[in-house]
Amino acid sequence: MPPSESVLEAFGAAADPELLDGGQGHTWRASSIVLKPAGLAVESRWRASVLETLPDTDRLRIARPVRAASGDWLHEGWEAWHHTPGRTDPKRWDEAIKAGTAFHEAIATVARPDFLEGRDNWWTRADQAAWSSEVVEEVPSLRRLMEARVPVQVRSQLVHGDVLGNVIYTPGQPPTLIDWAPYWRPTSWAAAVAVVDALCWHGADEALIQAWSSLEHWAQMLLRALLFRMITDLESSRARGKVWQPHPAYTPVVKLVLVCADSAS
Repeated sequence: MPPSESVLEAFGAAADPELLDGGQGHTWRASSIVLKPAGLAVESRWRASVLETLPDTDRLRIARPVRAASGDWLHEGWEAWHHTPGRTDPKRWDEAIKAGTAFHEAIATVARPDFLEGRDNWWTRADQAAWSSEVVEEVPSLRRLMEARVPVQVRSQLVHGDVLGNVIYTPGQPPTLIDWAPYWRPTSWAAAVAVVDALCWHGADEALIQAWSSLEHWAQMLLRALLFRMITDLESSRARGKVWQPHPAYTPVVKLVLVCADSAS
């Protein structure tokens, strides 16, 4: 359902709302305002308060959150931010990873928020399984990836867990980061998620793996990133009561990542 008249008025959105592509089918634009139902209220308010303070630079711009007329970041369960002209392009993977790098540098000192411990959804369960020391899945491809993991010592911080499709490119302007999905993980893992997405769905080849191989514990980050994406799909199928089979797009990427992990061992 689109945002109500009350929500539009609260955020100063003057036009009739139009459903946007992406945003899991729940994101609307009304004139210069973009609106979306908030998931976890404490997360939405925290995210907006952090993004409000970040400066734009010649490397990265930030999609600015919008306060409701009440002064709160939410109204009737909706959040809003200013519309950024331009478009996303998941084939610009190197640019997206560089934008993510700039963002992670900007938030490097932000403390870990308490709400991260309480989140429970497909993505958070997949993230936990990907980083667990246990081998818990009987699906052969998942099991092989899990068995190839080794413990790593690497600094974690707040990162954007879904960079590739959430960068807007506007001619003549630095890229703009949108729809921040916060995780407490290494920055190299966030880059690995973007690489895995590019390999699986957007036509990248193994040269992309090599292009970013200087990142910390790269092979191990790729393993965990691919597990994160595959187990998210598994969790989604389980929630719908369906038996999960890996999408064929994963098969060549599993092989590439396992070769990378074997070469690094």
